[in-house]
Amino acid sequence: MAGADLSFALELAELADSLSLPRFRALDLQVDAKSDLSPVTDADRAVERALREKIAAERPGDTVLGEEEGDGGGDVRWILDPIDGTRNFARGIPVWATLIALERDGEIVCGVVSAPPLGRRWWAARGEGAFVDGARMHVSSVASLDQAVLSATYASDLEVLEPRAWHARGFGDFWQHMLVAEGSVDAALDAELALWDYVAPSLIVEEAGGRVTTLDGGPLEPYKRIVSSNGLLHDEVLELLNGG
Repeated sequence: MAGADLSFALELAELADSLSLPRFRALDLQVDAKSDLSPVTDADRAVERALREKIAAERPGDTVLGEEEGDGGGDVRWILDPIDGTRNFARGIPVWATLIALERDGEIVCGVVSAPPLGRRWWAARGEGAFVDGARMHVSSVASLDQAVLSATYASDLEVLEPRAWHARGFGDFWQHMLVAEGSVDAALDAELALWDYVAPSLIVEEAGGRVTTLDGGPLEPYKRIVSSNGLLHDEVLELLNGG
């Protein structure tokens, strides 16, 4: 079933890209504020609506949890972030992506991260490895912080990491975790994330041979800070970030 699930997830990514990319830097892009004051664009809404409609038509037994339209519940559930990096999207910064994952009985079985402005798409199915644009990828083998490339969302974390790292920068959002999966970045520290923000990227990192936990080293859960790494540096990065 994993192959069919992943194939359908990739079809969803194609549909998402066909809708989002033409709206990127559109002069008539509509940007509104949600109740939590975070931005949402007409592209966010259009992509999620289209994906929900395709899922309903072709997978009528599946349900959907999406950032913009909420949760349908159920044992087989698609988890969607129509545009991760909406602030970037709204300001014409080409670091944004559609995140798609499928959950079966509480386990994430496949995930896709599609970033059309970067011309890259990453995907994984559980137990089958991780891929970027069809090529197998793997995390790095860097085992020393003084040789490591690290990324963090918050400047305060970069202040802690930068003196110990070979290179430390804030790549942000999905991208820093995909760079971990590719082996270009060795560890990445993120913000407090919703489920749709982390399930697809975390599976891809894990299938690339990496490790993903909360900042306290525990299993992932919504609205806790997340660290991804090549695994070799993980405990040392956690200790450093927790004041060790």
